[in-house]
Amino acid sequence: MPIQEAPLQALNDFLPPGSFEMVKKYLREHKVHLTITRARISVLGDYRNAMDGKNHRITVNGNLNPYAFLITLLHELAHLLNFMAFGNRVQPHGKEWKSCLARLLVDFNRAGIFPPDIYQALSQSFRDPAASSCADDNLIRVLRNYDAAAKRSLLLEQLANGNLFTIPGGRIFRKGERIRKRFQCVEVKTGRLYLFSPVYEVMPVVA
Repeated sequence: MPIQEAPLQALNDFLPPGSFEMVKKYLREHKVHLTITRARISVLGDYRNAMDGKNHRITVNGNLNPYAFLITLLHELAHLLNFMAFGNRVQPHGKEWKSCLARLLVDFNRAGIFPPDIYQALSQSFRDPAASSCADDNLIRVLRNYDAAAKRSLLLEQLANGNLFTIPGGRIFRKGERIRKRFQCVEVKTGRLYLFSPVYEVMPVVA
């Protein structure tokens, strides 16, 4: 989808019920320029701190379901709050940022925003949030239950070993054995081995 520069009220269409006013408060208080952008493979959201007279800037992929969108937005808001408190004196995903994100997640959960299954999956994030929003494997599995429509893609872990699959860009792989936390797969064209997360979204290929 194209980049959207829309009135703040339009953000309500991307968020879970009951969360808009809480989000709006943070965006207005900290003068955040929020951009809803097209789907990006390598990143779900991004934060750039205010500088040279420009406001804080956050982008979030617009193809996410409402709960994934909110969690990603809170991930980036935590970067903003962390920067305001510490500047560049701490690590971007250090203990200070983790503490900030955990507080945000708890506050939104106390407001009844998250369903029980997402709350349970987030409980680990309250203690040690991942450096990448929605990066926890179990959280990814749960969030997929809230996608607006059934996807043709599968999680790699749902595909039988030995089956072929393709990824964005059209490259074709054969799924191999699991090695620790990832699956070893061979690219059909080159014979090279690659490791994939079990929750990587793939498209089955009929041989």
